[in-house]
Amino acid sequence: MHKKNRYKIGIVGAGNVTNMHLEGLKNHQDQVEVTAICDLNPDILSLRAEAYHIPQQFTDFQAFIEDSGIDIAIVCTPSVIRKEVILPLIEAGIAVFCEKPFAETLDVAKEITEASRKHHVPISINQNFRTHYPFDFVKNKIRDGAIGSVSSVKFHDFHFRQDEGWRTQCERNSLSVMGVHWLDGFRWILESEAKSLVCQTYSSKAVECAGDTDASVQILFQNGVTVSYSQSLSSAFSRTELIVVGETGTLVAGYNDVALYKKGIKDPVEVWQSSTGGQKKKPESAYEGIRQLIHSIESNVSASNDCEDNLKTISLLEACYRSAKDQTIIYFDSDGHLQKD
Repeated sequence: MHKKNRYKIGIVGAGNVTNMHLEGLKNHQDQVEVTAICDLNPDILSLRAEAYHIPQQFTDFQAFIEDSGIDIAIVCTPSVIRKEVILPLIEAGIAVFCEKPFAETLDVAKEITEASRKHHVPISINQNFRTHYPFDFVKNKIRDGAIGSVSSVKFHDFHFRQDEGWRTQCERNSLSVMGVHWLDGFRWILESEAKSLVCQTYSSKAVECAGDTDASVQILFQNGVTVSYSQSLSSAFSRTELIVVGETGTLVAGYNDVALYKKGIKDPVEVWQSSTGGQKKKPESAYEGIRQLIHSIESNVSASNDCEDNLKTISLLEACYRSAKDQTIIYFDSDGHLQKD
């Protein structure tokens, strides 16, 4: 695909997450134009199309592929049916930007990635939390030597979340919903891949769902850093906090702020506001992922958020569920993929 002045964008799935993408896209109409949207539900389809002035509406997915004339499809369908949506798109030569996780299991993620290679059609994943949550900011502070060599990472995400619809029936829940962001973020800030992992999951009666609501994960990365991660979607107390301990200081991050602590000083010596953090900036961080996909199309260089990279995040997700099910430690090869049995 050659460089274009504007790329025609089509949306597959008109649920709530679609609003985030449409809000981000409307601010970049010099580069993108949303020309089509597809959903089986005609009411929600019409609602989204009218709100964002999208000219083409499709309830038939095959007609969407054949007649919409789009360059890039943004896939916002439930993750349990992603393969059935993504494979026909890439077989038709349409580049894909997909919500996370791009597959619920590692086997399906591998199948999608292999199809992307075969058809030479790029797929990028919306790992917007790399910037929406200040993982990228923290990574740069580590690179700049703000805390010296990293010795450990502590992370917890506690809040109450009651989903509705298809997600409540999934065997995999809290780690697929939120853990996939955090697992990717650990890889991002440490610039390293996992060596081993152990996980425990729990399903609380406080939340109506079939899958896990809480999890505790410990990961040893190849650079020697251990990450301890706790997840709860059943907590009456809410807090999301990243603590990165280094030899000369400690970074403490929330969605909006990053604080630097030094030994012997009670209060932070410096506090930064993340320029991309906070709920209001979430649409823009999502669009950044689309921009990376567009750059990869134009330059023929792999994007940092492509499906090849994301396989390593899905490998961590798969390892969590295997470890919890089998009550065992899971090991990874030198490239960050699950070791073969």
